[in-house]
Amino acid sequence: MTIEDDHAPSDKSIAGMEGLQSAIANGEVNRVKQLLTNEMLDELQKSYLIDLAKTGNHQEIIKLLEDTPTRP
Repeated sequence: MTIEDDHAPSDKSIAGMEGLQSAIANGEVNRVKQLLTNEMLDELQKSYLIDLAKTGNHQEIIKLLEDTPTRP
């Protein structure tokens, strides 16, 4: 295993979060659905993303985020 492999999950998580933020800000419902597939957010991430969706008044995205499971 290389050093890059050790950091890959974290990098993937950061890139995924950036992708989610961008899709939410742009009101891209289908993209948000794709990015949330098999995804679990922690409470802070979820709260932030819901607030971001509320800023743009993206009701369908807000509902998707609210229905996304959180990490224990």
